[in-house]
Amino acid sequence: MFFLSKYRTKGRIMNKKYIGASILLIILIGGELLSASTPIVTAISPKSNRLTKPVKLTEFVKVDDQKIANEIYYHSLNFSDEHLPANDTKVRKQMKQILAVYHYNNLRSTILHDKAARWFPIIKPILKSYGIPEDFKYVPLVESGLLSGTSPKGASGHWQLMPQTARDFGLRVNPSIDERQEIRKSTVAACKYLRFLYSQFHNWALVAAAYNGGENRIKRRIRQENQANYFKMNLNRETATFVYRLIAVKEVIERPTLYGYKKKKVNTI
Repeated sequence: MFFLSKYRTKGRIMNKKYIGASILLIILIGGELLSASTPIVTAISPKSNRLTKPVKLTEFVKVDDQKIANEIYYHSLNFSDEHLPANDTKVRKQMKQILAVYHYNNLRSTILHDKAARWFPIIKPILKSYGIPEDFKYVPLVESGLLSGTSPKGASGHWQLMPQTARDFGLRVNPSIDERQEIRKSTVAACKYLRFLYSQFHNWALVAAAYNGGENRIKRRIRQENQANYFKMNLNRETATFVYRLIAVKEVIERPTLYGYKKKKVNTI
């Protein structure tokens, strides 16, 4: 009887300890759920597994599991609704490196935001009228946002069109006049060219690659590799990183403060 009473007493003490530990555990778990799970749940649609609102990196700082946080963010990145294949480690590493290139700590300039504020109100309506995805408004920023002028190969203007390509799509390019320098006219020509490229490739990532590297080169790579996935193709460095750079500039313009810029989001209406 004494033994049983002693056992019960110990049991009550042990139960109190377990109850106390359980309460502490619940509090800790509850705190983690509030700080970690909420940003993830609200950012992802459970039906489509796609983002239902723009992801804020500041939300991810609160997430204990940084790997999951990064996974969610990189899966949110896209160009013309084609999402980055973030499950591919090489793709994610490449994207991370190029995002760092456009960070304010590296550029130390707001030139991209300044040009976007001037150019986008002109470019966006023209893109829309030709049925070109809005994300192509970032092409001029990648092509001539940091460096303007004429390339060694002869590409020039906001859209860095080659002389013959510009002529093929309605621009005058001669010693007396170069309409590639006129943003409205060059955007119309670029839209015609992009629409032509889409009729060849039926994929906007490949269209962007062909715009940068030439349609014949992309077609040749597709034949040689027997596949047409931009992110898996073996291309020259400039073209292989072109879509990544478009995505990076898109992120920097749309979410400036997350990349060290103090300027507010560019108003492109």
